[in-house]
Amino acid sequence: MTTVAMTSDQAAAAATAPIATSNALAARELEWAINSPELLAEHAAINNGIVRTRFPPEPNGYLHIGHAKSMNMNFRLAFEKLGVPEEHRRTIFRYDDTNPDAESPEYIDSLRRDLEWLGWQPERTTYSSDNFQILYELAVKLIRKGLAYVCDMTKAEMEAQRDLAKRRSSALAVGKDPDIEAPIPSADILPGRNRGTSVERNLRLFEEMKLGLHDEGTYTLRLKMDFESSNPNMYDLVAYRIRYTPHPHAGKGWCIYPNYDFTHGICDSLERIDYSICTLEFETRREPYYWILWALDMFRPNVYEMSRLNLEYTVLSKRRLLKLVEANHVRGWSDPRMPTISGLRRRGYTKEIINTFCNDVGASRAMNVVQMDKLFQVARQTLADTTRRAMVVLDPIKVTILNFAEEAAKAGEGGMTFDVQNSPTDASLGTHSVTLTETVYIDSDDFRLDEDPNFYRMTPAQPVGLKYRGGNLICQEVIKDGAKVKELKCRLDTTAGRPKPKAHITWVPSDGISCEVRIYNHLFTEPEPSDRWEEELNPESEIVHPHAIVDPSVLPLVDKKFVDKWTSNQALQFERFGYFVVDVDTTFDSTTMEGKLIFNRTVSLKEDKAVKKVSSLEAEQKRLREEQQRNAAAARDILMTIDPADLFKLAPEYEGKYSKFDETGLPTHFADGTELTKSAKKKLEKERAKHAKKFAKSNN
Repeated sequence: MTTVAMTSDQAAAAATAPIATSNALAARELEWAINSPELLAEHAAINNGIVRTRFPPEPNGYLHIGHAKSMNMNFRLAFEKLGVPEEHRRTIFRYDDTNPDAESPEYIDSLRRDLEWLGWQPERTTYSSDNFQILYELAVKLIRKGLAYVCDMTKAEMEAQRDLAKRRSSALAVGKDPDIEAPIPSADILPGRNRGTSVERNLRLFEEMKLGLHDEGTYTLRLKMDFESSNPNMYDLVAYRIRYTPHPHAGKGWCIYPNYDFTHGICDSLERIDYSICTLEFETRREPYYWILWALDMFRPNVYEMSRLNLEYTVLSKRRLLKLVEANHVRGWSDPRMPTISGLRRRGYTKEIINTFCNDVGASRAMNVVQMDKLFQVARQTLADTTRRAMVVLDPIKVTILNFAEEAAKAGEGGMTFDVQNSPTDASLGTHSVTLTETVYIDSDDFRLDEDPNFYRMTPAQPVGLKYRGGNLICQEVIKDGAKVKELKCRLDTTAGRPKPKAHITWVPSDGISCEVRIYNHLFTEPEPSDRWEEELNPESEIVHPHAIVDPSVLPLVDKKFVDKWTSNQALQFERFGYFVVDVDTTFDSTTMEGKLIFNRTVSLKEDKAVKKVSSLEAEQKRLREEQQRNAAAARDILMTIDPADLFKLAPEYEGKYSKFDETGLPTHFADGTELTKSAKKKLEKERAKHAKKFAKSNN
């Protein structure tokens, strides 16, 4: 790629130019976001023509495909949008590790491994925790400036304070008097009993917090921001809290830890980041991001928000992914059904597939759900020209060719062995041999006892062709074990003028290799899993075929020594069934032919829409959806008979949830006796108001 040298002035322009966005908030320059000429000059001198981004995941889980999109943006796409030459591009990989309760060495290691495997090369790797001393000193600076204070309010008090501030802000926004709409019951709640305390008191208590002289939850350090803001993230954010948990990177040296909002912008500034790129849910955190840097008189990077990657039939919330693992719904973080980088890699997705997909998706502020088939199609296009083919049977039926000796004699020496191209479109991939034996195995889906004009494969009255071997295979006898077809006695017809078969089927010889084949489908039955996502898990997301048999020509590619736990191995195309890789659980030794051989399906072959039939699973999903719709309609009908005053006592969805109610019928206590917070009561009031409107309309 040809690059053009960038002058320091051009680099400075790129570092301050906004990435294109149509969002009005992104275009609005807050007072706090403006760098002074001195800060700009200092930043330009230090970066010396470099334009820098960062990728800062928290090590509280494994990276998923949404992180892959973020990596693509921070390591490549942002620079392309800005027109930055490659030699001036730098990206820092930072562990945003300020929460020791959720982080672990396992996660730290997994993040590094996934980043390296995807091929991204950071300028350097940093840890937010390496700045703990600097962050502490900056917090002290804010206390000395009167912009931070130590607070002893409980969590419930903070929630009440926040709720009151929001209601007062809402009243102001519509021109109402907040003292009438949301009067302040006590200055202890708003602005809070600690907000006006002395600098000396706050310095002393913060030092005591650092020395471990107070229990968890007794004190926090809060920033003195703006309770009249329309942005709740400006309601005196908590900057530090007490945690007696050893840090997975920093060790046992600290018992106070900075929160994300306090740490994030400071680390960006310390690392001389030009662009702080995050997803849209952090948009409301842009204001405190700049406020903190303004208060500390530090360089303010550009902030750009892009939409999250939302992908059909999966979830990308770390909380939900962790629950999938902990509840044993999957085999772990690297389960091939998981959208994690480790899971996709184990399933056979290469870094080229993932990076191409992320590049195709791009980055914008538009919220949308990406079709899973887009990822599948990239996989098919990538694998089609690079994988060698082989035959497999998933659920084998033994076939004995009764006239095999006669056919072998007619064919002569070597006549039952055939050279087959590894790829029908690329001769450079070479060939492999297949040998027809007296006993072969076909897939159970290729035989039916009952005649069906729409079934083109073998029946007792309908012959088929064997792929790569001329002749018709004609069923002479069916041997059953109960209702299951155990063996077929067949004859091979190679005579001239024989009828042309309707289909040719795949098969494997008698020396095929026994294996387990895992077929992966969508993890969820719904394209967009709801809040009831655990009920929407697909019971057929993994279908295991424990007695499959594969063509022995794959032997050089399936030994356990070729399978690394964290890198993709050689993909194979199993004819008719899709693209597969050997799973990391494989113990198969090609020398002794012992151990277990396991294949994972990466993706199916492209389906022929002209002959596509609705699968039993799709039909069952449709039936369940229709049943859910009927049940929902019936529930709505029942709900419209319930008076709003009795909503939380009689409605099925609230049954048994609450134990006490006020005089209007609004719940005051949960079933276990716990009192509802004001915020929870307010939400219920809104629910009842909605129901009241529907109830009135329905009964008029």
